[in-house]
Amino acid sequence: MVLFNTLIPVFALILLGYLVGWKRWVPAEAGGSLAAVTFKLLLPALLFAGLARADLEGGFTPLLILVYYVPALLIFAGVNLWAQHRLKRPTSMGLASSYSNNVLVGIPLVSMLLGPQGLVYLFAILIFHSPLLFAAQSLYNGLFPAAGGSRLSGRALVASLANPIIVGLLLGVALNLSGLDLPAPLWRTIDWLGAAALPCALLVLGLSLSSYRLTMSKSLVALTLVKLVVFPSMMLAAVLLANGLPAQAQAVMVIMAACPTGVNVLAFAMGGEDNRIISSVICLSTLAAVLTLPAWLWVLERMV
Repeated sequence: MVLFNTLIPVFALILLGYLVGWKRWVPAEAGGSLAAVTFKLLLPALLFAGLARADLEGGFTPLLILVYYVPALLIFAGVNLWAQHRLKRPTSMGLASSYSNNVLVGIPLVSMLLGPQGLVYLFAILIFHSPLLFAAQSLYNGLFPAAGGSRLSGRALVASLANPIIVGLLLGVALNLSGLDLPAPLWRTIDWLGAAALPCALLVLGLSLSSYRLTMSKSLVALTLVKLVVFPSMMLAAVLLANGLPAQAQAVMVIMAACPTGVNVLAFAMGGEDNRIISSVICLSTLAAVLTLPAWLWVLERMV
């Protein structure tokens, strides 16, 4: 019952955002403005406050990063090799299978299920999430420039590190480690901004899904199964085999792997067919997560 009480508000807000976008109850530019405010102000405030006040001891460990990203990179490489062998061209399908929507879905879930300490583990992984996986995709693309790939750009990688969400994370860690504090009125302002972050993020996800069109195919079903079943299965095996990870960290890592595909993957789509497949994976994996996430949370309750 606790799981469903947690998941129902998450998916209710996503559905509400989808209905608002589908029925065009707000102009398209209004959705873009809400997304900009959410990603550039509200979510950075939430992440800053969470890390500035968290107990960081034991949260940022090399083992945590290693255990999460070894399965992620194996999925990334394996799916890209399979897709290239099948389609005879490079794709971003490996990224779609390994890059989770840990900001719009993962943060609300972990926050409600595991509280502030669970967020510390999520934040530690999130700092490397976009830079590492986007760098891997850029390197892969750069091997096939004639097929539509783009060469690795140092400027693009720096930009991925300089986005407001990563800046919020790093500033929160810096304030925490400095031992300094902020005036109470400033904390209250930050907390108000952070309180608006999660509902706005879920509405933004629903609004963005309303613009995607689901085109069914065997590749779509296979990629969705890899993202929602194979990746979290590998993660569960990895965290159970690893020694030294707290049970809460293990749960966070499996939840992150089980989240649907992140919308940012679409920026790496390579051509028209790739665009259709990746946008459909984002849509279908989010819809299917309504069923798979409760299943994974049920498994975690009994195994981790």
